[in-house]
Amino acid sequence: MERTLIIAKPDAVQRGLIGTIITRLEQKGLKLIGLKMAGLDKAVLRTHYAEHVEKDFYAGLEQFMKSSPVVLMAWEGFECVESVRTLVGATNPRQASPGSIRGDLAIGTGRNLIHASDSKASGQSEVSHFFSDAELFAYDKSEYVHIYEDGERA
Repeated sequence: MERTLIIAKPDAVQRGLIGTIITRLEQKGLKLIGLKMAGLDKAVLRTHYAEHVEKDFYAGLEQFMKSSPVVLMAWEGFECVESVRTLVGATNPRQASPGSIRGDLAIGTGRNLIHASDSKASGQSEVSHFFSDAELFAYDKSEYVHIYEDGERA
């Protein structure tokens, strides 16, 4: 099973959308395996957003991400990175499809509610960066027999 990281950003926390975001991911059939609230500091943000540090928008992004706690979530499921990216929607919420989280709940590019891992490798790496093994839970989700075919549950 693939893993992916979701960060519910400060705007999601402040707007009271955490429950809605979790509900949407659970309704998709994904399994929540880790959940915590945290404040992100400069060092963590620079590591997490390393590819953006030199870009013009980074200073504003860092300031925004430090403005409020965030909710960190680790999710698991069959090819879940692609499923989550589709469910979350385009980075620019004005271009996100209706029915996606960003398409339905956000409008500004800099306030787009969620970070979601962009690849299987990023999902593994990001989950490991924000969660220790002791903070991740392996458990049988009984509904999986109704969501996945046998080969997809492996």
